[in-house]
Amino acid sequence: MALGAVDLDIEKGEYLAVVGPSGSGKTTLLNILGCLDVPTSGRVVYDGRELRALGEKELSEYRKLHVSFIFQSYNLIPVLTVAENVELPLVIERKRNGAQARAKALELLSAVGLSGMENRYPRELSGGQEQRVAIARALVKDPIVVLADEPTANLDSHTAEEIVELMKRINAERKTTFIFSTHDRLVMDHARRIVTLRDGAVTSDERR
Repeated sequence: MALGAVDLDIEKGEYLAVVGPSGSGKTTLLNILGCLDVPTSGRVVYDGRELRALGEKELSEYRKLHVSFIFQSYNLIPVLTVAENVELPLVIERKRNGAQARAKALELLSAVGLSGMENRYPRELSGGQEQRVAIARALVKDPIVVLADEPTANLDSHTAEEIVELMKRINAERKTTFIFSTHDRLVMDHARRIVTLRDGAVTSDERR
């Protein structure tokens, strides 16, 4: 869905849900915010930096360093352990040595309640545990923003509640900005700001 009248200022530390019917433009908006798509017009600015001015390689590098994603399908690598999955972004960036990357991964695994599970493989985890690993992986590089596309879609209601509470706690403690694309009423109920899209335009922007 093409986006039209979308004008948003998102502050550091927000916990924001983007909602609307299928085809309203939610995924397109997340893709643009995540530097996966480039808008044909308009501006995307992070911390005063205009991203449309960046070339494809520079945009990819910016995304790799500053933007993280949480997917409904977790996207863990099955042949890597839990700790290896979490530290993977740091390994790719080569910003830390092996010991530093592992220490950071263990710190984040502790933060999401998975201490002692670092040597397990994704197949040995429940869906909720896999999503916790995905959250830790998203946070390990200290991103500007975490974009979550239907993060509770594959979880039962009890586990979904735990995951939402976890992300809300991390948002409060670490001031990490979370932006969700969701149909889930649970996610909406916990959001502190809800942006509603319809036919590619913002129809409401409600702060709580």
